[in-house]
This record gives sequence, structure tokens and C-alpha cells, in this order.
Amino acid sequence: MEMDSLFDLTGKVAVVTGGGDGIGKGCCEILAAAGASVVVSDLSLEKASDVAHSINEAGGKAVAIDCNVSRKDDLERLISFAVESYGTINILVNNAGRGGAGREDPYNIDLEYVENIYAINVFAPWQLCKLAAPYMKESGYGSIINITSMSSVNKSPAIAIYASSKAALNHLAANLAFDYGKMGIRINNVGPGATRTHALSTVLTPEIEERMLAHTPLKRLGEVSDIAGAVLYFASPISAWVSGQVLMVNGGGVQTLD
Repeated sequence: MEMDSLFDLTGKVAVVTGGGDGIGKGCCEILAAAGASVVVSDLSLEKASDVAHSINEAGGKAVAIDCNVSRKDDLERLISFAVESYGTINILVNNAGRGGAGREDPYNIDLEYVENIYAINVFAPWQLCKLAAPYMKESGYGSIINITSMSSVNKSPAIAIYASSKAALNHLAANLAFDYGKMGIRINNVGPGATRTHALSTVLTPEIEERMLAHTPLKRLGEVSDIAGAVLYFASPISAWVSGQVLMVNGGGVQTLD
């Protein structure tokens, strides 16, 4: 295979959930830069539209749609919109998620909270995989990338529901790799360490960053481009024989606080 083709996504169609900012936005931008036509999905249509506009202005191809991934009808509408816009689906990035940051009080959360976390972090990716897979099989190219979390393998306080949902997402991908492999579809997970996004900025202080870096061999926090690069790897032909894997992008360590 020629070197230039290893990361070439020309002619491919990518759907990204939670694509309006942060890691999702970075994924949209890097996939478009590699040649993919991108469907930018976000809870906020305004944010999704801004990302799609910037991609188009830069010479790429993108369309925007609002989507609440906790609603089955919205997931179906997203897939229909992608196919109507570009004819098929080749790449799915399940980035939209909820929870984290160690804010769960185990004595003051209810079943509704638990159901919502799992609806967004587990059931929505599963449903989108099921909806997109037939188009991937028909097109002869399919790569699914789920954004998981370091919390899926770490053990920390006040994060049990979120962490267990991301652990479920890991195991979901590992097992679906067997089911989808016979269809020529790969499925992998990317697990970000502490990455400089708006979400992290709401809790990050210089003291917390110093404590995180004490456990990080590369001595810096992650950037959105670090995570997007891993997503590009899994989306591209270079990873054609990689499936069922979880790649932790974390500077070589864990950004725990103790």
C-alpha cells in the first residue's frame, strides 16, 4: 500500500456524535482534512453548524444536524440524514457522552440518573452501530470508533456509574468485533486521559494539574489533537487489521489525584 493512501479517507463518509466542540470537533476536523465527508452531529445545532461551516470554508465537506443521542428517533434520523446527504456511512465516531469528573454522590443519585448515563454512553453507541453497520457492509468499508475513558479501567471515588458505563462500552466493542468482523467492519475504542477541553477547564486548577502530571510520564496534559489523531488511525486504512481494541491516549500514565 502506498504511504499516501494509509491515512486517505477520500470518498469515505464519517458520522461524529457530539461533534460541536472539544474532542468531537477535533475528530470532525481531522477526518475532513483526511478527505472524508463529515456529518457533524451535536445536541446543539448551532455548534454543529459552526463546525461544519469552518470545515467547508477550509475546503472540506461537512453537513450539520442536531441529535439527542438519548432518543431513539433522533439516532434513526441521524443515520437517515447521513445517507441522504452522502449516500452511505463508512466511519462512525461515537463521541457524545455524559458524566465523569468525580461528581457522583453515591448516596444521592437515583435510577433516572443511572438510566440516562447508560442511555447516552452505552445504549446510543450500540444503537448507532446497529443502524450504521448495514451501510458499512454494503459499501465494503466500515470503521467504528467509540470514545471511552481512562475511568473505564481506573478506580476512583464518586464516579462509579460513569466509569462502569465506559467499562461496558469497552466490553461492548470487544465483543461486537466478532459480530461485525464477518461483515468487514472494525470497531475500536479510544480512551482519552485528561485532555484540555472546556469540560476539563471547569474543574482544572494549577494544583490539580500538578497532581495529575505527577502520574504522567510525558509531563503534559492531552490536547484535542492527540485524541483526534488516534481516531484518525482507527478510521483509516492503516489500521485495516485492528479491531476490538482499546487505545488509551494518556501521556503514558494516569491522571489520578492521589
